[in-house]
Amino acid sequence: MREAFTIKGMHVGEQGIMDDEVLTFCRQMGVEYVKASPPVKREVKGLGIEEKGYYNADSLAEWREHVESFGLKLIMMQLMPSPSIVEIGKRRGMSIMLGTPQRDRDIERMCKSIEAVGKAGIPILEWGFGPTSWVRSIGRTTGRGGIKYEYLNWDEIKDAPPHPAGPISTEDAWERIEYVVERVIPVAEEYKVKMACHPNDIPVPLGISYRGVEAVLSNVEGLKRFIDLYPSDYNGLAFCQGCVSEVSTNPEQVYEAIRYFGERKKIFWVDFRNVRGGFLKFEETFPDEGDIDMIKAIRTYKEVGYNGVLAPDHIPHSYLDTSWGHRARTFCYGYIKAAIQAVESEE
Repeated sequence: MREAFTIKGMHVGEQGIMDDEVLTFCRQMGVEYVKASPPVKREVKGLGIEEKGYYNADSLAEWREHVESFGLKLIMMQLMPSPSIVEIGKRRGMSIMLGTPQRDRDIERMCKSIEAVGKAGIPILEWGFGPTSWVRSIGRTTGRGGIKYEYLNWDEIKDAPPHPAGPISTEDAWERIEYVVERVIPVAEEYKVKMACHPNDIPVPLGISYRGVEAVLSNVEGLKRFIDLYPSDYNGLAFCQGCVSEVSTNPEQVYEAIRYFGERKKIFWVDFRNVRGGFLKFEETFPDEGDIDMIKAIRTYKEVGYNGVLAPDHIPHSYLDTSWGHRARTFCYGYIKAAIQAVESEE
């Protein structure tokens, strides 16, 4: 089993499906670490998922070596199969949050994927337990120069029809999450793979479900409870700063969350996203124009000793840009790199 590498200091990263052009572009723009999934056209299609339902170590190693050939480090993958619910009947609609008898089979497959990731020398797996992948209002708002932002207005989505997986109560959600965590984290410890849980990306008022499903990991208190389910160096967060900002009523709550989880070494990766607005009504902006002081945020990550990636997330879209957003992402890379350098130079 290849020894997984560790990161020293803070670095800009990138995430998503990446072909050779994107990998080249990332390295040219100064990106060092990536969470990268291969394009479907590659020979390693599915990385074993399509054949057996879990990752294949040799295919993962081949993909990691390919990424490394571009001067990058593959630091994280998405756990497959995923415990998140998308829609029943679709391939990713999993049994974990449904509490069906098939969940033991799917947990076994997750454990085999963790084993494969560990053997391939990839140090982090991201997973989540969301009722949906993420939730936003339909359409986009307009910002500076005509740039388009994703946004959410709770009043526009609160009456969405019931989810086909629902209803799922708070008690059921926590029972099902704890059931899988207790079985998965020991395997992660064995193969030295950090399990980074992504928050539910849907802010909901306290005591109210979304489409009949309780998004128990949509708030900071839920994330605190999650890391306490199984105390381990391998149980932590893909800390989505944007998600935390969405459920906050003032920026200080964001810095407090960074400090709480960072001091406990539970931040394994950071989605470095800014928002304008906050709880129940916000839009996703460039890092320099939201309500969160991103320099103060980076300073807080440094204070708690965070060593890892800050990755752009939910990039605004320009009609002058490519569909992938090369120009917008370049702006974000430069901003993050400069901000890290400025904070790290402080004495």
